[in-house]
Amino acid sequence: MGKLAVADVAEVVGAEVADTLSVIKAGPQMLIQDLGRRGCQHLGISVGGVADSHAAGWANRLLDNPANAALLEICLGGVALRFLRAARFALTGADLNWQLDGRALGNWQSYSAAAGAVLSGGLAVQGVRAYMALAGGIAVAPICGSLATTVAEGIGGIHGQALQSGDQLPAPVAPATAFMTRRTPAMFCRDYPAELLLRVVPSNQHHLFGEHQLCAFFSQEYRVSPASDRMGVRLQGTALASPPQGLISEPVAAGAIQVPANGLPIVLMPDCQTIGGYPKIGHVYRVDLDRLAQARPGQRVRFLRGSRAEAQAEWLLQRRFFHGGA
Repeated sequence: MGKLAVADVAEVVGAEVADTLSVIKAGPQMLIQDLGRRGCQHLGISVGGVADSHAAGWANRLLDNPANAALLEICLGGVALRFLRAARFALTGADLNWQLDGRALGNWQSYSAAAGAVLSGGLAVQGVRAYMALAGGIAVAPICGSLATTVAEGIGGIHGQALQSGDQLPAPVAPATAFMTRRTPAMFCRDYPAELLLRVVPSNQHHLFGEHQLCAFFSQEYRVSPASDRMGVRLQGTALASPPQGLISEPVAAGAIQVPANGLPIVLMPDCQTIGGYPKIGHVYRVDLDRLAQARPGQRVRFLRGSRAEAQAEWLLQRRFFHGGA
């Protein structure tokens, strides 16, 4: 069980905080996440952060939270949380058929809960990652400027681990104000279809792949492997013949598509390592990674040639929308 000292957290975050949520049932993996721990890759610390920045962005936006406010990323569902005091919250991402004290709740909306109320979510039937934000954000002590939990490195969140039953989560104490339920506009609410088309920017090692390998990569339909996680989405399909080998390791980032010796691509995700020696055939658009983060094992994936200009323009547009500036 992990219960942070509220006074210590308040001193670190510089605001009055109080225990707000108690974890009754944590499900397969419930993580405290924000936008990640940037600028530390030279120390071997991965960026981490939310896997689906679109869904997480809307959860915070519905509550007027800063874009980087910490929230819960819930993988697959099967969770229950008790409110220790009255609070406002928002739900986005994979639909867990949420209920508040047995009353059904819609997804992509904000709500208020009384002290003692229980929020429960079943198993995700579409997508894999749901987001639950609290007004003001979850308040835990930052590490290297971020609250994000990276389990493989054991840092962030509460003791660097997935939340467990009995954990209590503090949040800033905000003055009571009038509250109106908000809904994400329908055009921004996502469902998660059975087939994904991911756009790709050629990497600096793209030229190391022969035309037959590139043709095989872009023409076939892959399947998401059950061995996928927050470090990388592994793909199943027809292996690319004789991928390049013997490369010197270099920095890598989320979105890079590595092709190891077995010829089956791996798309790196937020918790990926900071360097790698597998050849990179390309990079998935940052905005498309949000959809890949919701892919279930067995889901069909295809790749499409794209351009750096388009990838940057779409990512910049999304960042400006949620951050309200540059």
